[in-house]
Amino acid sequence: MLEARHLRVLRAVARTGSFSAAARELGCTQPAVSQQMKALETAAGTPLLVRGAREMRLTEAGDALVRHAAGILAGLTAAEEEVAAIAGLRAGRVRLTSFPSGSSTLVPGALADMRAHHPGTKVSLVEAEPPRSVDLLRAGDCDITLAFRYVDLPTPAEESWDDLVVRPLLTDRLAAVVPSGHPLAVRAGREARGGGPGAGDGGVAIGEFAGEQWIAGCPRCRRHLVELCERAGFTPRIDFATDDYPAVVGLVAAGLGVAALPELALESVTTKGVAVVRLRPAVEREVVALTLPDLAQVPAVDMMLARLARAGLRWPRPRAAGR
Repeated sequence: MLEARHLRVLRAVARTGSFSAAARELGCTQPAVSQQMKALETAAGTPLLVRGAREMRLTEAGDALVRHAAGILAGLTAAEEEVAAIAGLRAGRVRLTSFPSGSSTLVPGALADMRAHHPGTKVSLVEAEPPRSVDLLRAGDCDITLAFRYVDLPTPAEESWDDLVVRPLLTDRLAAVVPSGHPLAVRAGREARGGGPGAGDGGVAIGEFAGEQWIAGCPRCRRHLVELCERAGFTPRIDFATDDYPAVVGLVAAGLGVAALPELALESVTTKGVAVVRLRPAVEREVVALTLPDLAQVPAVDMMLARLARAGLRWPRPRAAGR
């Protein structure tokens, strides 16, 4: 009979590539990992690993078992948590994964609300950008993941969420971040205040930044920036790239370029020395909470999803053009 603890060990070995690395990840000894793998191969009735001098790889049977293990373990976790909640033994746990700007804005209020009303529920948090965060969910390494995708781009088949429960949280707009006093920010601010003939809404078209140097964000955001600019007829000159939002703002404030950041991210950083300008037409990303269908039935997971949805109603806060 296959045991859950053996499946967890197999997944760790497959992920890390060795017994010793798996032992470090699981917090046990290398001999213990070896013994559990032997027990699993005995139960399976076939070898699951090919042990070479320098590397270890899965057999065909091992690969099949690893693919099924994520769903098995997620279903088992869901069953354990629901039974425990019904029995009143404990309130449960939620393992949450979020991208950084979600961690600093949506997550704190949701966690505080959860702790206030359900102090017995243990909630952990790790940070990861999509699609890595979605991979963690499917692998059974978290219960809820916050993710986003840009609504102006087609979704690649490999990044589909069709097999997941999707809880929409908010629509987040992209804004241009430029040094204070930048001519486009001055013009946008004047238009937003209604000054002068032909005053607009304070927005600036992305094509007007064609001659600028750019500071780009995370890899997914960087790809989106390039596609956005190319649709406007130019290729952005990206001089710096960092997924640290305060660093992006600092580089812009120093006059080293311009950037396009989500308004959600701008809520968690100081904007001293920069101006934030609305892009026209609007460029938006959809922010959601994702979980597996089995996990959505777990009381603690369902409660956490509800609190994240409530937090999404409060973000992002309105931001003036040229601020």
